[in-house]
Amino acid sequence: IKSDWEVRRVLCRSASRNKSSKSKTSDISDEAFLGFVGAGQPFELIAQSPFTLQAYAHADQTTVLWMYWHDLDNWPHFRREVLDAFRYQHQRKLLWLSTLGQRRTIDRLFGFLTLLIEEYGEPWIPQDKTEVTSGYYLPWPLTHAQIGSAIGSTRVTVTRLMGKLRQQGLIFIQNDNLICLPTQSE
Repeated sequence: IKSDWEVRRVLCRSASRNKSSKSKTSDISDEAFLGFVGAGQPFELIAQSPFTLQAYAHADQTTVLWMYWHDLDNWPHFRREVLDAFRYQHQRKLLWLSTLGQRRTIDRLFGFLTLLIEEYGEPWIPQDKTEVTSGYYLPWPLTHAQIGSAIGSTRVTVTRLMGKLRQQGLIFIQNDNLICLPTQSE
């Protein structure tokens, strides 16, 4: 049975845990970043997954609605909205796959940050220039380890490459360690 979730008023980070036993005495749990789900976005879980899926809320007062596909048959208009949202998500996933399939780690990193900020970013307006948008930022902090997990790299490599991207002026970090992309100057 497949089921459908919809998130309200929050951004959730989902992760997959896979327990692997390297020795008979200790179980090691590896966590892999799977993505983000924003408010009003549906996501699907497959029953009997071999992995343990977890969601982490990045906002208080999180509500997740749980529905089965057969429940959506009772609301055809809502079902159409869910299917349209899944279609859009599928198209975005093709962009994500293209980005994360890049050979160079710096290209995967910059593409990952760009796609995240395109989808979830908020305008950043410097305090000294209140009429000008200087860029867009992720409204929550990400650790370099989380980014590394998402792009198939290490925390150390992400730290080094983030420094390079900052030196090139492609990203900047604002207060509270929020990652920003500057607007393109025309």
